[in-house]
Amino acid sequence: MKKSIKLIALFVAFQLSALSIFAQDKAQQIEQLLNKYNEYGQFNGSALVAENGKVIFKKGFGSANMEWNIPNQSDTKFRLGSISKQFTALLIVKLAEEGKIKLDVPITTYLPDYPKENGGKITIHHLLTHTSGIPNYTSAPNFLRDKAKNPYTPEAFVKTFSSLSLEFTPGEKFNYSNSGYFLLGYIIEKITGKTYEQNLQETIFTPLKMVNSGYDHSDVIIKNRAAGYEKEGKKIVNASYIDMSIPYAAGSLYSTVEDLYLWDQALYTNKLLSEKSMESLFKPYIKAWNGFYGYGWSTYEVPNGDSKLTVIEHGGGINGFNTVISRIPKDKILIVLLNNTGGTVLGEMNTAIRNILYNQPFNQPKKSLALDLLDVYNEKGVIAGTDTYKKLKNDPTYAIKEGDMNRVGYQLLQTGKKKEAIEVFKINVETFPKSGNAYDSLGEAYLADGDKKLAMVNYKKSVELDPTNEGGKKVLEELSKK
Repeated sequence: MKKSIKLIALFVAFQLSALSIFAQDKAQQIEQLLNKYNEYGQFNGSALVAENGKVIFKKGFGSANMEWNIPNQSDTKFRLGSISKQFTALLIVKLAEEGKIKLDVPITTYLPDYPKENGGKITIHHLLTHTSGIPNYTSAPNFLRDKAKNPYTPEAFVKTFSSLSLEFTPGEKFNYSNSGYFLLGYIIEKITGKTYEQNLQETIFTPLKMVNSGYDHSDVIIKNRAAGYEKEGKKIVNASYIDMSIPYAAGSLYSTVEDLYLWDQALYTNKLLSEKSMESLFKPYIKAWNGFYGYGWSTYEVPNGDSKLTVIEHGGGINGFNTVISRIPKDKILIVLLNNTGGTVLGEMNTAIRNILYNQPFNQPKKSLALDLLDVYNEKGVIAGTDTYKKLKNDPTYAIKEGDMNRVGYQLLQTGKKKEAIEVFKINVETFPKSGNAYDSLGEAYLADGDKKLAMVNYKKSVELDPTNEGGKKVLEELSKK
């Protein structure tokens, strides 16, 4: 009897040590992967990975402040951008659980001053699922130039979009709208009589001991806060200013990878919500992107050998920052990537890390061709840029990354280099022929260059590939009138 107990104990100890070796091996692979992305200028931030609910990897890469050469660490605070939406959604669902709000009634129930013509048709559920039809305020022309730098009260900012025509009948389809989540923050304030920030603190951050998370304010001294940067080709510049009253409940929070782990773990419990209410956050309410949208979270399935995994995640982007939080509840897996050099390929990194965790093959990082092309197009013009593209496109150390190419095209467009921007967008369309966004950008560049005919051709193709492209439809409507 004693012998068999000893054998069992030995077997359990062996299993645990084998798991520990596997975790170390995975952590090593993740570190090598992220070191390479950092070396190629594609990741500058902090990462945390948990498996079976336990952290197996956390580390900072690059600088939190480049002027002072201060490194990123696991307790560095980053602006989250749209990851903030999941916190707003939980506050709303909590109010519903307490009977203080109903999700299926018109928003005018709680905002009597909101124009009835639209507000009478839109429910809280529509706002939560991006199905309200309210135009997205960050997509307005010249938004960053005209509005982003000015402070607004929630009430005053709501008035900037509340009278706009709806883009479609509420509930009809998904169209990502920061306006909807801004309204949710305002509704939270109206119902509770407390600020959105107070609600966050009392309902989520204090109970979960998320002491390194909060609503960001540019004027407040916040210890260990990362500075935000943007890339212009290979050059790094300070990100443009945005007043944090503008992203508000759609994107104004900051946090650390460690605090987001506390948040992730709490979502498996009933600390914040009942089981039924918690489940309501992750339900696949409406088809969106490559999966479905819940309340502040998107869900989709990925292949894993012969089976499939359900992934629950959300990304974020705000001046100087790019973020992703990705969860696989079945195996209590969490991947958090917070980056402070603007838009980068976090989706690609997230997929590679997930594949490492499941012992699947994964793609090694590659240099982004877009960064080299920007410098050449900028300094030497169209012919030299196109020659460089032809020379490097088959080089195995480079990859054409859609998001990077798109950003480079817009950087050229904004500096008046229209012909160069057109060439960059043409490369993107050629490489990603099924991307509605790539065609939309090319259409915009042709329009800026005065070629309405080719602008129409590309906008039509964009709308055909992406029927949710309301902006493209509007441009086509205007062009067909002329």
